[in-house]
Amino acid sequence: MKMRILSAQDVRRALPMAEAIEGMKQAFAQLSTGQAVVPLRGRVDVASQDGTTLVMPAFLAQSNDLAVKVVSIFPKNNARGEPTIYAAVLVLDAETGRPLALMEGGTLTAIRTGAGSGAATDLLARPNASVVAILGSGVQARTQLEAVCTVRNIEEVRVYSPTHENAVTFAREMRGVGPVPDTIRIMSNAETAVRNAEIICTATTSNQPVFNGKDVATGTHINGVGSYTPAMQEVDAETVQRALVVVDEREAAWEEAGDLIQPLQAGLITQDHIHAELGEIVAGLKPGRTDPQQITFFKSVGNAAQDAISGRIALANAIAHNLGTEANL
Repeated sequence: MKMRILSAQDVRRALPMAEAIEGMKQAFAQLSTGQAVVPLRGRVDVASQDGTTLVMPAFLAQSNDLAVKVVSIFPKNNARGEPTIYAAVLVLDAETGRPLALMEGGTLTAIRTGAGSGAATDLLARPNASVVAILGSGVQARTQLEAVCTVRNIEEVRVYSPTHENAVTFAREMRGVGPVPDTIRIMSNAETAVRNAEIICTATTSNQPVFNGKDVATGTHINGVGSYTPAMQEVDAETVQRALVVVDEREAAWEEAGDLIQPLQAGLITQDHIHAELGEIVAGLKPGRTDPQQITFFKSVGNAAQDAISGRIALANAIAHNLGTEANL
């Protein structure tokens, strides 16, 4: 039996953002129309290292995609000079269960998460939106920017990071890359970054809101991808209250999205405040933006359906372009 092995570099080449965005639309539509089997992710805690390993399987019936992602989060790795997160994606043949490919999962996750926001931006942001504010400067901020620039003609990018040097590095590395414009402005604070921005992307690990809702202009679209626990909150309650809220999956959002859970617990919103899942909009079951003055907010906590479809796209391109290494098992 042969299996293809894809490194991080292979995954980057095999999973172009435009294809990933279209894949996310398919994945979310299947998720919201009952055509995806996505069990609750398994969890193994390694107490001695404050570490956690998550197992995330998914099967998409319509597109016939089957994959399992394993993600390890070990905070003590920082002191070892290693990444805190390691991940791998195993792509399986949906007809036989045979392993087809093993892929570096951190890069795939970053691209598919960015692509999810790209899909949301394509469906929810105003068509003429041209100014984007990026709050955060890490790996995820990079794919958020690439995705937004893939679906909208962005003329100006603003980036803010609490660590100024990180913002400088981000701007230097991202200027003119693919669809990203040459104009990337490094902002001294979040307030000036988001003021009159037409698209805002938050990609941080903050436990406190990273901008003030009063600074958000009408008509803005917001992607929030950084917070993934009830204790984390990037987007303040005022913004949530003002916005048309769309999520990747309702159940997961109410379990993990602190941006929504905290206003709910404070009595500021009800669960009915979620307007739709993104897949419901893709499938035509719910409308997206209906007014150019609406603030729209896509809150994502991530779903294994995204990994399954990304794995299939990456494998197809790897075979077509002879990427990776074939191993005999």
